[in-house]
Amino acid sequence: MFTNNFDPVAFELFNISIRWYSLAYIFGIIFGWIYCKKILIKTATIQNLFDDYISYLIIGIIIGGRLGYVVFYNFSYYLNSPIEIFMIWNGGMSFHGGLIGIIISSYLYAKKNNQNIFIFLDLVSTVAPVGIFFGRISNFINGELVGKVTNSDWGVLFLNYDNKLRHPSQLYEAFLEGIILFILINLIHFSKYNKIGTCSYMFLILYGCFRIISEFFREPDIQIGYLIGYISTGTLLSLFMILAGSIIYFKKKNEI
Repeated sequence: MFTNNFDPVAFELFNISIRWYSLAYIFGIIFGWIYCKKILIKTATIQNLFDDYISYLIIGIIIGGRLGYVVFYNFSYYLNSPIEIFMIWNGGMSFHGGLIGIIISSYLYAKKNNQNIFIFLDLVSTVAPVGIFFGRISNFINGELVGKVTNSDWGVLFLNYDNKLRHPSQLYEAFLEGIILFILINLIHFSKYNKIGTCSYMFLILYGCFRIISEFFREPDIQIGYLIGYISTGTLLSLFMILAGSIIYFKKKNEI
């Protein structure tokens, strides 16, 4: 048994609380930027465009992640308190919403610069698991998105949630959606069979599968519960990811 009593605040700077979750976003973006610039990008054109693309990406993540949480997970609450939509410091971000934000911002930037959108989405797909890893570790530190009750030896007591031992589902996700997904997508990226768009649709499919597995160990959001049977909102959205990835795969396959 492990007792989770971590402080969600990493440190304070000039009386401003810097939270682990904020650092996860910062570290993920910095790593992604460096890894893409130093390792992944091979053409001068994309090298020159990538710095400006990061700005689009950050905006897409923040707006998409926030609106995704509002629409997918707590719509009725924010409908009655719309001003709180802008209070992102109170928490509430959605991965799937952030993904939609990334796709839209990438489309706009690619169109503006007459580039193939999948060039940018492939790069994001290859480095995104690192940001996801940091994010899930932050979820664990914060004692949020907790797992279901368990009697296993590795059960964790989240003091800010209740007094029951629970699966550390955040760590399961960090392992599957972070470490394993990073390895698999990078193997695909550096494979001689990799083509434009491959990393993008494989990210959608693999993340969707890993997220669905993790959802079996994770408590559904208390304000929603399960939609049908044991299908949570996260499971449903991940099924759409797998469907979207499969559609892109068959479309790319027919282009050959």
